[in-house]
Amino acid sequence: MRVWRGIFRGISAVVLSITVVLAFAAVVIPTFTGAQTYTVLTRSMEPAYPPGTYLVVRPTPVDELKLGDIITYQLKSGQPEVVTHRITGVSTNSDGERRFTTQGDNNAVADPEQVRPVQIRGALWYAIPYLGWLTGLRGESSSSVWIPIAAGLVFLYAAYMVVAWIIERRKTRAADAEQPEHDTAPEGPADPLPGSDDSKL
Repeated sequence: MRVWRGIFRGISAVVLSITVVLAFAAVVIPTFTGAQTYTVLTRSMEPAYPPGTYLVVRPTPVDELKLGDIITYQLKSGQPEVVTHRITGVSTNSDGERRFTTQGDNNAVADPEQVRPVQIRGALWYAIPYLGWLTGLRGESSSSVWIPIAAGLVFLYAAYMVVAWIIERRKTRAADAEQPEHDTAPEGPADPLPGSDDSKL
């Protein structure tokens, strides 16, 4: 029974660790760094970023963006609908403003319109596969919604683990206290059998 409890505690510790890491990566870090989170909905960025991938995008100065960077930008400036594609070309218009040509990794052609700096929400920082399906907030910034949920789940699970550990410790101590102590006398030489005296007369 103790073996199974030990296995359960080990699995629970691993699950708790993964939960904490995901909570930090998906919620805490974006919140405290000013990053935004999105979920990939289409297959345009496969194979690296299939649908359901959770994207963390942080604000990046336009002058620092370069070929190969993945950016999230508004289809229309000021509108909520966004796309996340890779920069395949950089140019400058007559006014000296930078323009970006973008294309999905899985698309055969570039996007029809160049992206202006005002449309850009940020550059991809890191991505977490499949986590986007769990958020249920596809393509929208979700940090503000999931902060209390993620924090609450982690807190509840951690509290459960602490209580389970305390109960287990008490049971173990109680079981040890109930075990009787067995006093054993040192073993001496065995008594000789009658008539087995082999001393010589």
